[in-house]
Amino acid sequence: MFVKQIGIDLGTVNTLIYIPKKGIVLNEPSLAVFRKGETKPIAVGLIAKEMVGRMPSELVTRSPLRDGAIADYKATEIILNYFINKVIGPLQFFKPDVVMSVPAGISSSEKRAITDATLRIGAKNVYLVKEPLLAAIGAGIKTNQPAGHMVVGVGGGTSEVAVLSLGSIVAFASLKIGGIKMDESIKEYIRKKYNLEIGSSTAEKIKIEISKTNPENKRNTVLVKGQDVIEGLPGTIEVQESEISSCLQDILIDISQAIKNVLQQTPPELSADILEEGITLTGGGSLTKDLPEIIQRETGIACYLAEDPLLCVIKGIGQSLKNLDNYKKVLTHKRPVPSY
Repeated sequence: MFVKQIGIDLGTVNTLIYIPKKGIVLNEPSLAVFRKGETKPIAVGLIAKEMVGRMPSELVTRSPLRDGAIADYKATEIILNYFINKVIGPLQFFKPDVVMSVPAGISSSEKRAITDATLRIGAKNVYLVKEPLLAAIGAGIKTNQPAGHMVVGVGGGTSEVAVLSLGSIVAFASLKIGGIKMDESIKEYIRKKYNLEIGSSTAEKIKIEISKTNPENKRNTVLVKGQDVIEGLPGTIEVQESEISSCLQDILIDISQAIKNVLQQTPPELSADILEEGITLTGGGSLTKDLPEIIQRETGIACYLAEDPLLCVIKGIGQSLKNLDNYKKVLTHKRPVPSY
């Protein structure tokens, strides 16, 4: 397949790939399973995710990102190579330009490492764009205008708060808090309250279940299966939705506090714009129950969930690919293949 451009949203939890005229062609977990001491993965993506919590001790999982930083450069290259091969085949003869999302707080060494990894698998040029800007574009915000916009992206490993104006980030904060931290909080609560050990996948399912819209506004229970800590046997309990919401409150308030801190760093004219336009929430963690209400209560500013919050970054990448020349001024890094 001859492809001139590829967009990649390399996330802590999921990786998405966008190809012009085809749209989103891949959405899989950013995860690989290896046998200890070996460099070739046994499974990548969806298959690897299904193995988590069910593997023998000689197998280990590896992910590119941890807490919003590139934690495993080799795993990054392996996973990217696998996903690109899956959707378009090896990048050998026709080398495409690649636009990739990166955390807003990425370091220079991380930029070089992710760029080098992408070049090694066959990219012609690599353009790195900060996630808050891409999320805003994907949410339909006109980022190039002289007006203030606040975007809060709650991802798997981090929550990023950014104020944007004229195509740039004016004020910014990053927290090592996201969906994974929420899952850990749920696991800890269930273990302490009910003496039941559950896995990360189960905790994630609980979080998603309580976040679903209930038109009748009933307080339902969630059925939870795990292992009894005392007896070591399988067990099942019922947990009230309100309990799970309560155990996540501190995390959601921490996100709200970060928003308040960024607002304090924001120029007055932009603050006035944000007060009028409201705060836009993106990312999978933004779907967590009660988050918009808590932010609005803590800041006094209306808070809205973007359409398709899980897809805002990859949609922004798609727009960037369509207008690559126009967006070059906001790209944080560009490095062509060295010539010899």
